[in-house]
Formats: sequence, structure tokens, C-alpha cells
Amino acid sequence: MTGFPGRELTLDPQRSRFERAYARVFGAPANGMRIRLRRVLPATSGSFASILDAGSGQGVFSFELAKLHPEGQVVGIELDSSLVDRANKIAQRAGLRNCRFAIGDVTKLDFDAAFDLVVSVDNLEHVDDDVTAMHGLWRALKPGGRLVVHVPGYERRWLIFGRRVNFDVPGHVRPGYRRSELVEKLGDAGFQLQSCEATYGTLETFTNNVSYLITGADQQNKALYALVFPVLLLVSWFGKFSHPEWGAGVLAVARRPS
Repeated sequence: MTGFPGRELTLDPQRSRFERAYARVFGAPANGMRIRLRRVLPATSGSFASILDAGSGQGVFSFELAKLHPEGQVVGIELDSSLVDRANKIAQRAGLRNCRFAIGDVTKLDFDAAFDLVVSVDNLEHVDDDVTAMHGLWRALKPGGRLVVHVPGYERRWLIFGRRVNFDVPGHVRPGYRRSELVEKLGDAGFQLQSCEATYGTLETFTNNVSYLITGADQQNKALYALVFPVLLLVSWFGKFSHPEWGAGVLAVARRPS
């Protein structure tokens, strides 16, 4: 589907009529997700026959990867069976024949050199044994394959309080990662690092802070957020041009050595 990312959510019958209409106009109504899409998708440039979205959630990243790489086959792995079922139905209704979803645990991946590209977006902070998960991502990649991983930073910027530990988000087992920590763990897992940079510049962080204050990262105050989201989306869009030395997110690109 053309238009803003996440418009496929309009094909989810489990959403209300208003939610489907809203997604048709604005795409996926989650400011943090949209920031990550703008930062992560460019790092997947290239040609890949097989792509794994490790921890696919509602499937929005998988949908976008399938549209960006029509020559590739995208597999989204998610532990929640209800999300897997919904995402498969949406992909079918959207005509994304190169995209499918399956139940899977990122700490227990049974793939062996199966993918040219593996993407993991804001998942490792949910995993107690993140090192085991990284080893699984390494095994899932073909030799020479690319890993694109995004995680929250350990700290974020608040306008009044300066730096403080990142949000206390339901489901997180750690607030995030310092850049050096992520680099070290990826190296221990066998990856060869290609780049590691900060995401969430000033404008993006400001809008994400507002989102958190409204929703608590737990879908609270939906009506208020629906009113504010278009403004947050516009302001955060300008943040994509920034290259922060330090930010509330970390994006790493690595490869499995040949």
C-alpha cells in the first residue's frame, strides 16, 4: 500500500473503525516507531533474497521491508501467536506475497545460515539473555550477511533535567544500551561491526518524550494522543536530517564474517 508507513493496519478487522480510518490517513500512529523506521530502513539498502525481522510485533517493519525489497522474501518472527496470526492476515489482504510471519523466540532461533539480512528493532532490551539472542542472530545469517540492530540508549535527554536513565517501559528488562556496550556484545557474538551511531536527535527526542508523557508507552489516553500525533509526526520528521553525537537510541550495522 502506498502512503505513510503502516497503512496496512487499516486491513486489521480487530481495530475499531476509527483506528482503521486514522491509519489510512496517518499510517502507524506511533511516533517512536516512525522515528525508528526513518532511521533503520536506510541501513537495509541493497539487494537481499532472504530477510528476517527478529521480533516483528505488529508487523509494520516487516511490511515496509517487503515493499522496500520486493525481490526478497521477508519472515517476521514473533512470540505472541495472536500478533502472528493478525500480521499474516494483513499481509495477505495487502497483497504482500513476499512477507510471512511465524511464531518464534529470538533467544531460541533454529535458523542456520538462512538469511542475507537480519533486522532487530528495539527487541534486545526485552530479553534477559541478550547475548544468547545475539548468537542466534549470528547463526541465522549467511556468512557475509548483514545485521541491522536498533536499541534504546541507556540515557535520554530531558529539556529540564538533562540526561537521565531511559524510560521505564513495560516489558523492558533493561532501560537500554550504551554504544560501547552494544558494540562489545556484538563483537563477543562474532559480528564484525561496520558502523554504530546514535539516533533520536533533539527534535525526535522531544516528540518522543511528549508521546511517553501522554501514553506511558502503554497505549494510555488514546484520544488525546490521536489529536497530538500529527503534530509530533511533523516535528519529528525534521529530526531525520540530524546526526546526533549522542541520542536516546543506538543503531548498529554489522556482518557475519565470511
